Amino acid sequence: MNQTTSKKTNTKTNRKEQILQALARELEQRPGERITTANLAKAVGVSEAALYRHFPSKAKMFEALIEFSEEAVFSLLNQVVKEQDGIFTKVEKMIAVVLTFSAKNPGITRVLLGDALIGENERLLKRTDQFFQRIETQLKQVLREAELKGQVNYQGNISQFAEVLSSFIEGQLSKYVRSRFAKRPDENWVSKWLFFVNSIKCQ
Repeated sequence: MNQTTSKKTNTKTNRKEQILQALARELEQRPGERITTANLAKAVGVSEAALYRHFPSKAKMFEALIEFSEEAVFSLLNQVVKEQDGIFTKVEKMIAVVLTFSAKNPGITRVLLGDALIGENERLLKRTDQFFQRIETQLKQVLREAELKGQVNYQGNISQFAEVLSSFIEGQLSKYVRSRFAKRPDENWVSKWLFFVNSIKCQ
């Protein structure tokens, strides 16, 4: 690739990133509102036609934000899973990853919860549902492996415990959006985690 072609590619990539960053900001600054391409184009400083040169539809923009979330969150979760921590620390870190990501990305949190996807393609809602299902699956796998190794003595169904933890995560994110981002999802997380300690005993 010659220097001219490389420069054009970088410019296109940077513009796409600018559009996504602007979309995330608009979602944060206009809670409860539906973002129009007119508003987004104004925020980026380009025409609506220019937006569509980089993304064929607004749905593709939302999809790009979901993909960014998947890559960011699950790469960190995979790192935590590979660490040689005890099950208590591992599960706490996994939940903290999601809560912290949400706290740092309020606009994207609206997308993940479907709040910003009203009237958009149904496929996007299925994609966000898969995001949370995948988190729950990873929690189940970690807890089941610990149970098989005798590292957990839980008086109940370990899969249901993972579902409770997953529901807690979604609840924290929902509260964040409902509060117009005033109540951070990771606020007092360590003390909140202690409420779960009595349900999971680590050896």
